[in-house]
Amino acid sequence: MYAQNTGKDGGSEEEQGEIATLAASARAQAIRLLARRDHSRKELRIKLRVRGHASTAIDNALDSLAASDLQSDRRFAEGYVRSALNRGQGECKIRAGLAERGIGAQLAAEFLAIDDEEWQRLATAALVKRFGEAPAEDVAARCRRLRFLAGRGFTLATANRVCA
Repeated sequence: MYAQNTGKDGGSEEEQGEIATLAASARAQAIRLLARRDHSRKELRIKLRVRGHASTAIDNALDSLAASDLQSDRRFAEGYVRSALNRGQGECKIRAGLAERGIGAQLAAEFLAIDDEEWQRLATAALVKRFGEAPAEDVAARCRRLRFLAGRGFTLATANRVCA
């Protein structure tokens, strides 16, 4: 019998080498994904899992990318919020999108710290783009505008102020 040389988690050198190879493959795939656009850690984990990478390899690859600042949830959240605001989305929809992508409420709040006047300006711009400058003629038209703003993710308070 021969003695096996073990790594820090108790696996043999051969197992450690295999894990390193799998992690390198997952890391290379993640870098290709990040070359197209920023992704959150959760998005990358899902995409790598779908592509058949093992969970251990994914975790090692994502830790490596985060350590070298190639992947950053902070940078992703900042870009996501900027892009959503440019598309005329409101606070609620942006928060939901960030949460769906694994961004915590505290980090989301940091990038969504916008005053009420700015939210009103953004809602007004979305309304003008969709309905034009003319005010709502009747209750039905006002309701259509409120539903539109709600669908865009603006709060009811903001929508009411803008449609008043």
